[in-house]
Amino acid sequence: MSRLKDELVSRLEQIPGISHVPYPDRKDGFSGLNYLDKEIGHFHNFNELDLRLGKRLIKQEGLKHYPDSKNHPNRGPGSQFIEVRFHRRKDIEKLVGLVNLLVEG
Repeated sequence: MSRLKDELVSRLEQIPGISHVPYPDRKDGFSGLNYLDKEIGHFHNFNELDLRLGKRLIKQEGLKHYPDSKNHPNRGPGSQFIEVRFHRRKDIEKLVGLVNLLVEG
């Protein structure tokens, strides 16, 4: 696992009810993210989380779908899921905040 993904997973698992689901047979960084044993997202790789944030929160937070998405290039604007990339520590803070909004909602 990359250092940033490691840090993000560690921070997310501090949120009550959140668990990370590694897939040991996958070497590309793909893994799951659950809340109370229900999938709320998954990591496509070591720097992208596909999060089931819901249309309301996606709009509220002003998030946009990536036009260069490799995993979901045809995802519509009404999707419940949003891909969020993380490359810096401040991106981790943003993702932790989004997951907190999701579980509080």
